[in-house]
Amino acid sequence: MLAVAMMTVVIAPVAAHSLDEVDQGLRDKERYFQSMDTEAPGFALQDADGRVVSLDSLHGKVVVLNFVYTNCPDVCPLHAERIAELQKMINLTPMKAMVEFVTITTDPKRDTGPVLRAYGEAHGLDPVNWVFLTSAPDKPEDTTRKIAEAYGLKFVEGDDGMQMHGIVTHVIDQDGRLRARFHGLKFEPVNLVVFVNALTNRTQTPHGHPEPGWWESLKGLIR
Repeated sequence: MLAVAMMTVVIAPVAAHSLDEVDQGLRDKERYFQSMDTEAPGFALQDADGRVVSLDSLHGKVVVLNFVYTNCPDVCPLHAERIAELQKMINLTPMKAMVEFVTITTDPKRDTGPVLRAYGEAHGLDPVNWVFLTSAPDKPEDTTRKIAEAYGLKFVEGDDGMQMHGIVTHVIDQDGRLRARFHGLKFEPVNLVVFVNALTNRTQTPHGHPEPGWWESLKGLIR
């Protein structure tokens, strides 16, 4: 209920503000936000069922991207839970149809289809607009780690199979451009959601208030 209330109070007015205004506002108040505007590194990987998903195939959607590996004992589960929290907030709004959450494993050798499916279920991620990707069996074992590195994030494997790495949540716009990085796990979730909302509003007719159906449905959820 608290998340719904925050969405009603904070996201509803965003349609009246440009992406530049939201970007500048986050630079001023969100210390873990990094504004970007570069072409996002491409990828073509497969989901738990072996279906190929590429960044190009997600053209037209805002993509929230992160990297984890399922055998990680500490920060990866926390990152997955943060992504689930963001997904729940976004899926309370019409953005649900405009946003795709993508998680890429950096340990394709261990993270097979059944493991990927189980991980999503365990951490509350909804497959309606979330997908966990890995490399094909015939690809080099470090394929996805190289993709992570292209996004500025290194996963260094130790002798025990554990990987040293940082935590970043990437936001890619509808044209395949990397527009933001949210570093670590201490950023305010609503700030990422507000940024995503500003991206989705780029293709909509500007208006000072949300559509009545959206506004009324959100208000109804917190009565």
